[in-house]
Amino acid sequence: MATVGLESQEVLVEVDVASKGFPAFEIVGLPDKAVGESRARVKKAIENSGYKFPDKRITVNLAPAGVRKVGSNYDLPIAVGILLASEVIGVEKKEIEGYYYGELGLSGAVKHSRGVLLVGMLAKDNGIKEIFVPVESSSEAAVIEGVSVYAVRTLGQLGDHLSVQVGLANNKLMKPLSTIPITDVTREVEPVVDMREVIGQELAKRAAEISAAGGHNLILVGPPGAGKTMIAKAFPSILPPLLPEEALEVTKIYSVSGMMPAGQALVRRRPFRSPHHTTSRAGLIGGGSNPMPGEISLAHLGVLFLDELPEFPRSTLEVLRQPMEDGVVQITRVAGKAEYPASFLLLASANPCPCGFLNHPYKECRCGERAIEKYRKRISGPILDRIDLHVWVDPVEVNKLTSQDNSKQDKVESRESSKMIRERVEKARKMQEARFAEHNGIYSNSQMGNRLVKKYCKLSSDVREFLTTANTKYNLSARAYYKVIKVARTIADLAGVDEIGLEHVAEAVQYREDVW
Repeated sequence: MATVGLESQEVLVEVDVASKGFPAFEIVGLPDKAVGESRARVKKAIENSGYKFPDKRITVNLAPAGVRKVGSNYDLPIAVGILLASEVIGVEKKEIEGYYYGELGLSGAVKHSRGVLLVGMLAKDNGIKEIFVPVESSSEAAVIEGVSVYAVRTLGQLGDHLSVQVGLANNKLMKPLSTIPITDVTREVEPVVDMREVIGQELAKRAAEISAAGGHNLILVGPPGAGKTMIAKAFPSILPPLLPEEALEVTKIYSVSGMMPAGQALVRRRPFRSPHHTTSRAGLIGGGSNPMPGEISLAHLGVLFLDELPEFPRSTLEVLRQPMEDGVVQITRVAGKAEYPASFLLLASANPCPCGFLNHPYKECRCGERAIEKYRKRISGPILDRIDLHVWVDPVEVNKLTSQDNSKQDKVESRESSKMIRERVEKARKMQEARFAEHNGIYSNSQMGNRLVKKYCKLSSDVREFLTTANTKYNLSARAYYKVIKVARTIADLAGVDEIGLEHVAEAVQYREDVW
């Protein structure tokens, strides 16, 4: 199998063992260096598995020849092809039809490989009934119904399995894995940080709830130590669980990236990526000679948290414009073009100035106007325009942190837990799931285009009049105008009502306040 982005293509491994000519081992079909090096791995794996490596001229062709072959996953099919072509294993072609995929160690062990989920999906699409993949990666493919997945530990084990059909003992026959129901692997995991631990900051927590419920971008601006990062760390705890189809989408990305833990079938939680501000543009959007997913794709259907947003180079932040708008990123290189999904929720935090104390109620800002202006220019207007919720986070009074008062308002138990908030978020998401059932790839209100906004966000005359007034006051762009309506839709969903009311729009508008 060859992959370009998340698209996979069948690769036929043809092996010819010639009886004439000098002994040689040649691989053709546009292989990269890793594929070329498989000659040494395959030869030793065959010998160390107890088979005789043919002392003949071996030619391996990877078809189609015009597609670049990348990686070590061709080791297993090449080895099986050599064993069959040299008649070390005497099996008819019809009896071994299937996909073979995996890297070989010198001992003959079949190692964990990336992209196994895509192998299973490709097999299903092409009507292939059996696939043979590394045991550590086999759970990924086991979620695909209609495909028998065989978990291979060693080349010798696979050889015995194929030879069973010509007379070996049946106890050497491998058994396919049972299909794993997707719902069994998408259960929620307990959060690391609970929203209950955040003292005060009710407005910020409310904005976080709206953001999680509708998939809306959120920026928190405030002085150091106000709790911005803590709210961000608790944010995953209020996110709804992945839908089965969402889990497959996310797992495909992580499988191609080689980031799936061994033995894990699917990504269980919504991704939460938090790259450092020194991350390069390629690290953020993806890249390389063989384009691989970047942080924005690894955050697909999850959260991309950019802490201290102004510290990121402006040129790096600007590459987020198109993915934030379209939900996909296209990476073009000389060798080819790859497209990865990038429908992520942007969660950002920022200090208001270089020292962080601008507009602080107790501490004086020591930054000059010029320094503040230069600092704020690090985040462009188009980026801010793409962020739905803008929230100022005031510093928490020290006496609230040190108070020993046992009154109800000071008790940790009295604050809303992440579980309580998540229950409301999940109810809102279920409404959205039903709303967008006929729209493939649309799971939340934030993903609506203008056409869907007009269809699902009907506004009364009073609400439209209010929006007109708000547009005049805040000078909203067309994009911001529709974002306000989408946020209002989410607020109405949290309230459990179908009609967007004046109070929902009024709350949505307040999150367009100029906090930066």
